[in-house]
Amino acid sequence: MVQLGELLMILDLHRQGLSVTAIARRTGRDPKTVRKYIERGLELPAYGPRQAGRPNKIVPFVDYLRERVSAFPDLSAVRLTREIRERGYDGAYTAVKRFVAAIRPQEQVRPFEVRFETPAGYQAQIDFARFVTEFTDAPGVTRIVWLFSLVLGHSRYIFARYVMHQDLQTLLRCHMQAFDAIGGVPIEILYDRMKTAVTGEDNEGHIIYNRSLLALAKHFGFQPRACRPYRAKTKGKVERPFRYIREDFFLARSFRNLEDLNEQLRDWLDTVANARLHGTTQRIVSEAFAAEQPELQPLPAVP
Repeated sequence: MVQLGELLMILDLHRQGLSVTAIARRTGRDPKTVRKYIERGLELPAYGPRQAGRPNKIVPFVDYLRERVSAFPDLSAVRLTREIRERGYDGAYTAVKRFVAAIRPQEQVRPFEVRFETPAGYQAQIDFARFVTEFTDAPGVTRIVWLFSLVLGHSRYIFARYVMHQDLQTLLRCHMQAFDAIGGVPIEILYDRMKTAVTGEDNEGHIIYNRSLLALAKHFGFQPRACRPYRAKTKGKVERPFRYIREDFFLARSFRNLEDLNEQLRDWLDTVANARLHGTTQRIVSEAFAAEQPELQPLPAVP
């Protein structure tokens, strides 16, 4: 028997023109069940005595969720659950997840990706991602900002900062800020073939790294490693957090300036991203990081 919120969702999808099969796929219900409730229309399900006086908890927030997803289709269900809990929702996350999945525009099925794990302290992955925003201190001016992110492969701990450029000096400075923040240095760092890190290949196909990056690597004691051409997915542990940051943090927020953007990002990393139970490792990220941190190489002494 479907609950009231799910009934509203089925009828809403039907009004949008989705077929019974498509609605069944989105809701996880049998097509016969979906067809039955479409035919029944707004006639409410018959609840037993235990259900009397207990309306579905998500119903008062359906319009808000639909409005948010319509304006920002990529907002995560986790983010939306936090938002409606601030407005009084005390129901389950799974109810929000199912409703949002049903009303979100259909995405193409993503190919299966094989995950790989690395020992504690061994690997970090680094990349830049492009974001576009408008700071409230300068209304009407669209700016491109770059998100530098370092993700520890074992614990999935994220260090991230927004910067105005992705040039070599910014890349090197972000490395040093990241090492200082995590309190150590991994054995190797994986990059895609960003021009600031990789300058090309020699005649035998060996990677040629930027000399300044090699000097930084020698000083801090890590080994740079570039992922294979056209295989940026091997850097998935840093690619996936970019989407996570965009959907759970960046969208539907306003920022006064770059400093405010980074202050809000630091707070979100501390209270949300690095405080969450990671879906793959099934460990709290900050707790896994605390266990991984002693395995990092120590920072070199300041001369």
